[in-house]
Amino acid sequence: MPAIKATRTRWTILAILFIVTTINYADRATISIAGPELSRELGLTPVQMGLIFSAFSWSYVLCQLPGGWLLDRFGTKIVYFFSIFLWSLFTVLQGWVGFFSGGAAVAMLFTLRLIVGAAEAPSFPGNSRLTTSWFPTSERGTAAAIFNSAQYFATVLFAPLMGWLVHTYGWESVFFVMGGLGIVMSLAWLKFVHGPRQHPKANAAELLHIERGGALVDLETMGAVKQQIDTWSCLKQLLSSRMLLGIYIGQYCINTLTYFFLTWFPIYLVKERHMTILKAGFIAALPAIAGFLGGVLGGIISDRMIKRGYSTSVARKTPIIGGLLLATTMVLCNFVESDQVVVAVMALAFFGKGIGALGWAVVGDTSPSQAGGMSGSLFNMFGNVAGITTPIVIGFILQATGSFYGALVFVGANALAAVLCYLFLVGEIKRFEFSRPVVKTAAAA
Repeated sequence: MPAIKATRTRWTILAILFIVTTINYADRATISIAGPELSRELGLTPVQMGLIFSAFSWSYVLCQLPGGWLLDRFGTKIVYFFSIFLWSLFTVLQGWVGFFSGGAAVAMLFTLRLIVGAAEAPSFPGNSRLTTSWFPTSERGTAAAIFNSAQYFATVLFAPLMGWLVHTYGWESVFFVMGGLGIVMSLAWLKFVHGPRQHPKANAAELLHIERGGALVDLETMGAVKQQIDTWSCLKQLLSSRMLLGIYIGQYCINTLTYFFLTWFPIYLVKERHMTILKAGFIAALPAIAGFLGGVLGGIISDRMIKRGYSTSVARKTPIIGGLLLATTMVLCNFVESDQVVVAVMALAFFGKGIGALGWAVVGDTSPSQAGGMSGSLFNMFGNVAGITTPIVIGFILQATGSFYGALVFVGANALAAVLCYLFLVGEIKRFEFSRPVVKTAAAA
């Protein structure tokens, strides 16, 4: 009797994660595309724009641990649904800020960005939980790289569209269109996303394949059992690990590049390179394409190295270090005049950053099974502190110097710091094990 062929349902789950994450990052970037026109209409200074840009990340960072707790407690499907729906709803509401003026408009926009950040908090830890439960180790680098590369694809797909919307219908239209798209996607999520054990289209052969390969197929079932986690013990043990701390700090440095791209890059093209907002929307897509291709390539390289017998440490660190060294080349934009050369250098830098953006694969390799949401949330919390510091630091640099020269040096230096973290702090990449129990089931409580 012929063996039953394994289904490939995990790739459908990954496709949905990619689509959701693309919308996620497009909704984050709405403010940067609308920014030049919005700041002109509301009369905002660079420092005020920096504060508004950072508002998302204040709440996003503060809500990471509660978001991780919710994921571990109730499972990814339902928590992620509410996350998508709420961040999309409050994106729509940002389009109504134009009805206010002066300080009231600034306060309203800042508040709505805070709420969007809080709502998005469970998203990337949720991505990590699903890829950890659906993908074996030898495929996890590619899976994580694909959903993470959605940050670039969001710009490729939506930056030209959003630039055109601002040019044609005004900055408010960006928030209405992108928020409405997210609300529709939240309903699709409820229908099509399940854990491996619960998915009606995943057969036993696929479950066996991914479980033997290191996937934590019972991760979602554990959430449904309503674990009770000793949060403080969990946090203390995670933060006492030199390996995890190095990974977390490295992600902060990597995300400095991400948030420069999401917030100030379109304004850099308009203010420093004197492009129109419509042209900037299209030009911003070119480095994003390079970042997307680099992101997918980094995952493929890493997984192929694992299949060829390299250790997880070597297979993950090689593209991370090489890619981030390449990302430091963005500083060269300070020394060239041609717009074409600037775009080419930025494309090269973000290609390198894409190759090096394997942090979520590393989280999947290292997170303990009892607290995958908490570990992913800590990683994302550290990383997205960069969303607070990067817009504000660059805002002050611009206000003090009137130039992006120091801003590009600041961003490039963070890429180099991430390299140093993975070279000297992280050490061997392996799954973290708690030295003391942190989980009790409801029955045992």
